[in-house]
Amino acid sequence: MTTRLDRGQWADSGAQTVRPGVHRVPLPLPNDGLRAVNVYVLEETDGLVLIDGGWAVPESRKALEDALAGLGHGLDEITDILVTHIHRDHYTQAVDLRRLLGCRVHLGSGERRGLEMLGELRTDQPVGSLDTLRRAGAGELADRIGAMDHGGFDPGDWEAPDRWLEAEELRFGHATLRVVPTPGHTRGHVVYLDQARGLLFSGDHVLPHITPSIGFELGGPGLPLGDYLSSLRLMTTLADARLLPAHGPVGDSVHTRVAELLAHHDDRLGETLAVLGERTLDAYAVAQGLGWTRRRLPFGDLNAFNQMLAVNETAAHLDVLAARGRVTQTLADGVTRYAAVVPAVVQRAVQPPST
Repeated sequence: MTTRLDRGQWADSGAQTVRPGVHRVPLPLPNDGLRAVNVYVLEETDGLVLIDGGWAVPESRKALEDALAGLGHGLDEITDILVTHIHRDHYTQAVDLRRLLGCRVHLGSGERRGLEMLGELRTDQPVGSLDTLRRAGAGELADRIGAMDHGGFDPGDWEAPDRWLEAEELRFGHATLRVVPTPGHTRGHVVYLDQARGLLFSGDHVLPHITPSIGFELGGPGLPLGDYLSSLRLMTTLADARLLPAHGPVGDSVHTRVAELLAHHDDRLGETLAVLGERTLDAYAVAQGLGWTRRRLPFGDLNAFNQMLAVNETAAHLDVLAARGRVTQTLADGVTRYAAVVPAVVQRAVQPPST
């Protein structure tokens, strides 16, 4: 059974052995509410394989170096870094370590366009999310987010991987890892299944305490929540495994957590429809009628960044409802508005009798 860790204890520094030869190493994140990102260290015959790389800041590299030393290893033993997705807390230190060590970096092929757009736009602004905000009727909030200091864009943080991954199997020493594409959080997100040891390195796809932001990347809106729900259901077709997430403690069962996440989104779709009611509203208005976080905070109690995530999540749920035929969409002046579809049986019941 998994050792239970409280909400903060999982982020404490040092290595936790998950299985013989497999270790969880939380690395610090600068100014981030998630506190840490889990990097997993696999001791293989030819060296060390990492799942995710961390954020390229000095304190992160130092924490990784110290954790490896505690396991009797050095940074120079890292041969490969398998990244789950392109977000900087997973990818940028992988690039940094490759420059330092010459190790190989692997990334899902679905992230190729996102990486190209980073090079084209050369900005740390959440451009895709700002576009969604404006489509959701939250133009003023988009302007506020856009005016914030996002740390500046450093093109050196972003380079192409050594290998673009498809749905395939990777072998390192005695370990076999199955690459499973799981679009949703980003288009190119992948998870890594070690079926022999019963472990799923889930990145941000399946998290133990929260549901990840959806479609938080550059590019067009698409239907990221629809992709995410399909990717969650895909997990139930695989053999159950221990959950090794990028944020939070190790869990006992992927299937159990996936069932919870699917139920949460079913509930959220129902709540979204209830707030919409018989009105025609944009996603910004609907978001203001929902509770947020586990504490059900009012929308107004969130800071600007989390308001952005809340509006984008609401738009994603409304778009899924539209795809399922539960709401209609109308676009005017660049803003999408939604209205619930009245079931035909109800429509017939309220029609006046013919004369």
